[in-house]
Amino acid sequence: MASVAAPNVFIIDDSALVRQVLTETLRSKNINVIGTAPDPIFARQKMEKNWPDVILLDMEMPRMDGLTFLKQLMAERPTPVIVCSTLTDKGAQLSVDAMSAGAVSVLTKSSVGVRDGLRELKDSLVRAIREASQARPARKQTARSIAAPADTPQVNQALSYRTTDRVVAIGTSTGGTQALEAVLSALPPDSPGILAVQHMPEKFTAAFAARLNNLCRIEVREASDGDRVHAGLALLAPGGKHMELVRSGAQYRVRIFDGPHVTRHKPSVDVLFRSVAQSAGQNATGIIMTGMGDDGARGLKAMKDKGAATVAQDEASCVVYGMPKEAVKLGAVDIVAPLKNLPELIMKRPARREEPVRPSRAV
Repeated sequence: MASVAAPNVFIIDDSALVRQVLTETLRSKNINVIGTAPDPIFARQKMEKNWPDVILLDMEMPRMDGLTFLKQLMAERPTPVIVCSTLTDKGAQLSVDAMSAGAVSVLTKSSVGVRDGLRELKDSLVRAIREASQARPARKQTARSIAAPADTPQVNQALSYRTTDRVVAIGTSTGGTQALEAVLSALPPDSPGILAVQHMPEKFTAAFAARLNNLCRIEVREASDGDRVHAGLALLAPGGKHMELVRSGAQYRVRIFDGPHVTRHKPSVDVLFRSVAQSAGQNATGIIMTGMGDDGARGLKAMKDKGAATVAQDEASCVVYGMPKEAVKLGAVDIVAPLKNLPELIMKRPARREEPVRPSRAV
């Protein structure tokens, strides 16, 4: 079997030390660093001669900030971008904005002990780069491009109580920030209660939830232990914690807890999906979306086995067709659908299939 070529990486950071340490670290792991620059303007001039597979991008730089550059890049020449950000409230908000603009992932760097901190990130950095090199970023899809279903009922306080027993569980990773924004912003206020896992570092999930809450007609917030799941609310699993669904009498609530990584992630989609299978069964819908790896595939199969309807985002609309592909291969999926159809499938529970979609039959 032929070995996979190492991706070509370009580093944009105003710190000479960061550029040096990142270059040394990546080259020690056989990653090709084809250039570095202290700001996006200089970087663009250098990259035109040899365009990279992946860009490592700082947010706060002179002459042009990272977010402005990223928006221009995605409009002109979409390229996989990994944001390198300090773990601060301001850094978290900038990084969430960057992911919404098209960045595929975020890595956090320390503002002190830079050299040691970056070296500790070595394994996760290399993994993120290899994953990003397989991504297919596209121009940002605006919320208006995915309309709410035409026959969605108008807001009605009485209707909100009809859907409290329905739960929609969503799992996503690379490319998921844009995908979740597109789906959740298209939902009406009386949508079923939603639980979502997006692979994202600690602190960033709160900023991401706040951004979604400002864009959506439903309420979106980072989940806290004991939160009730109800119509018109989407709860996002906090970074660095797992989220489970539990039954509390006639109500659903979430349990937020620490624990080991599951399928290399915390929060893990598998942890959420398995708990939804046990607590909600046929009252649930599971949706697995764009992302690298196989987190969520087994959990979605558990949901299907318990009578839940299961959906996978199709390959054409995924930034990375990894997690949905693994779920289809496992026989965990009732229907494969493009991103634009997911809001309607959330509002209208899709029909289950006794015979699941297979890779050769995915539609």
